Amino acid sequence: MSELRTFARISLPFASVGFINQASRIVVATLGPAMALDFGLSASGLGALAAVFFAAYALAQLPVGLAIDLHGPRVVQVVLSLVAALGFALCALAPDPYWLGLGRFVTGIGIAGALIGLMKATIQWYPPHRLAAVTGAGVFCGAAGGLAATLPVQAVLPLVGWRGVFLGLAALAVLAALWLRLGVPAAAPGARARVRRPLGVEIAEFARIARHPVFIRTMPAVALLSAQVFTYQGLWAGPWLRDVGGLGDDARAGVLFCYALGIMAGQLFGGQLASAMQARGKDAMRLCYGGIAAMLAIQGLLIAQPQGVLPLSLLWFGFACVGSAGPISYSVLAQRFPPELTGRVATLLNFSMLCIVFLLQTTIGLILDQWPRSASGGWDPAGYSWALCLTVSLQGLTVLWLLAGARGRVRPAV
Repeated sequence: MSELRTFARISLPFASVGFINQASRIVVATLGPAMALDFGLSASGLGALAAVFFAAYALAQLPVGLAIDLHGPRVVQVVLSLVAALGFALCALAPDPYWLGLGRFVTGIGIAGALIGLMKATIQWYPPHRLAAVTGAGVFCGAAGGLAATLPVQAVLPLVGWRGVFLGLAALAVLAALWLRLGVPAAAPGARARVRRPLGVEIAEFARIARHPVFIRTMPAVALLSAQVFTYQGLWAGPWLRDVGGLGDDARAGVLFCYALGIMAGQLFGGQLASAMQARGKDAMRLCYGGIAAMLAIQGLLIAQPQGVLPLSLLWFGFACVGSAGPISYSVLAQRFPPELTGRVATLLNFSMLCIVFLLQTTIGLILDQWPRSASGGWDPAGYSWALCLTVSLQGLTVLWLLAGARGRVRPAV
């Protein structure tokens, strides 16, 4: 089977779950103002609503990674897609913020294996030197969900309301489950039967991974770089564009569209670049290090509170594009561990990243609440700049941690 046919048959069904994953993350940034008005949510309340989604996503990571390693990505993703459909339905029917929060929590569990399932399937069906490129291409396709959650959602919002948007996502999640169940083979050709071990032994592998010098050195930088993208994409980019950039609904949706394009471009071209570096014997983690340097520079520009649709579109496109080096690094790091552990390596990274997202989204809301609300219901621009100063400081600490770590080429896990 050619790589293109394999991609269409294997990678695209898993990418459809990524589509739903990306849409569910971003949709709150688009629907947030409408939901805040309906339920009277404060900045910290809106932040908590978004953060509870990532909290569920984080709590599910380790069990999902273990399940994918033990039972395969196809079976696990079918079940999780149906759970996501239930979560979207709860959001659509929520009578108050508490039910809305419950719906977001269930949704977070349902989409918890989107990236890891794609990575595991890629490892099973493709040669090692193509993993970063194919994973990046799959995430590129899935990231189209981020595009759908911006301008298209903004366009249909007056017609169906935010509840109708959640019902549409529920239907898409059911369709993704059917596609995976009916279209993806149960196993790759020549796949070896898994050696069965006691469950306690399998769980203990998480500690083995977490103690390894490669993981200890690189996890903070990779996780924070990824978390910054999802923190703003999932909630605070939209309010920032309204309160700091002074943009209306349509212009704000346009910039968020550029944000999603930045993620797609970063995943596609970054994945290809990482694979090309590996094919030439170079350390593909250099891509992540370059992304960190670029992210620090872009945050410095955002702290200065620039104005205008074009400059803001370019800055937020760049923010998302360079931040995509974080998720690409998952597949690079996973290759340094035995194949039977790749699901757990990736979910341990993702768990760390999502814990940071939860803390950042909530902390930014608390920072913004230190200033009085504006007459229009927005938040003071100074609060956003202080929040960016916080992430710049944290990222600087991860750079120092990298510099203090082991020098030279990282050794493979054993």
